[in-house]
Amino acid sequence: MEDALKIEIATSIAAIDAAQWDACANSGDSYNPFVSHAFLKALEASKSASPRAGWAPAHVLARSGATLVGAAPTYVKSHSMGEYVFDFGWADAYRRAGLDYYPKIQVASPFTPATGPRLLALPGCEARARPALIGGLRALRGKADASSIHVTFPTREEWEALGAAGFLLRTGQQFHFLNKGYGDFAGFLDDLASRKRKMIRRERRQALAGGIDIDLLTGADIKERHWDAFHEFYEDTGARKWGQPYLTRAFFSMVGEAMPERILLVMARRGTRYVAGAINFIGSDALYGRNWGAIEDVPFLHFEVCYYQAIEFAISRGLARVEAGAQGEHKLARGYGPVPTYSAHEIADPRFARAIGEYLRRERLQAELELEGYATLTPFRRGEATPEPDGF
Repeated sequence: MEDALKIEIATSIAAIDAAQWDACANSGDSYNPFVSHAFLKALEASKSASPRAGWAPAHVLARSGATLVGAAPTYVKSHSMGEYVFDFGWADAYRRAGLDYYPKIQVASPFTPATGPRLLALPGCEARARPALIGGLRALRGKADASSIHVTFPTREEWEALGAAGFLLRTGQQFHFLNKGYGDFAGFLDDLASRKRKMIRRERRQALAGGIDIDLLTGADIKERHWDAFHEFYEDTGARKWGQPYLTRAFFSMVGEAMPERILLVMARRGTRYVAGAINFIGSDALYGRNWGAIEDVPFLHFEVCYYQAIEFAISRGLARVEAGAQGEHKLARGYGPVPTYSAHEIADPRFARAIGEYLRRERLQAELELEGYATLTPFRRGEATPEPDGF
């Protein structure tokens, strides 16, 4: 009989051995940048994800002796910002009932609406590690006097396991480009209906018509001057969209130093001056578009920098898909199709758990209908529905 795993709480990712964490997070040929030790450390060290920012690290670890066999990137939250799975209505209902919704426990990669593993485990240890991690999360909820546990953007397999453990299940959707083995961007365009093909060609011409050039930067090609320019774009756009940009300037330097070969910076330049850009992270089978910003309003430049350049890069690298972030029905017409996303929630108060559970049941039905409807709006000339990518 195997000994029970020991549960620990780490209040800093820096306190956890990077090799042991990454052995659980990114085993074999699978690599998700957002659960890597380097990415999470850059968030914490830069104060982007910190107690003062409302993200107090409380990573749940499962050990067998000195060996880390399971981990969950976990934070004690004092608000609901930066999560992209919205529970503001639940918090308001708690407030109106005279109860405290915060703190709450969040299992996530902060500020990152990208599906990936959340109950990390050494290969072959999933059956032991997952129940231990769930038990550790529940113990942390009690110790922190938190209202709830929220696991956002897990894999479908983890989502089902959490449901079997009693969590309430939620679905959403995003729009991803799926690479059907295209040889180049022209091959992708050939797969589209004529009207959509012409639209994309026109948008690309107009985006670059005013003397705009595009620089694709990765690895050692990314310099501090590029981060300076990109952070200016990010701050300007973030302030206009949601008031308080989440990521500090230090984060970009730190993550750029820690994982340069996993970053693609797409920068739009007018002469020698950068005017817009987007940061992408490179996984084993996906390109993840994360943040965009601009200091000039150039028609269709957003589509060029964020969508079309990402598709070209993914095709050139043989990546299976591009995940361009949350929301955006306009992505449908540009070759991105609907895919489901998942989250799981455990609410401590049984009355609220019943009410939220019924709400989520109805919401899941609506989400299924929306996915079916979006699938009929495919721009592809053969009218093919977009398949669900592996692992979702």
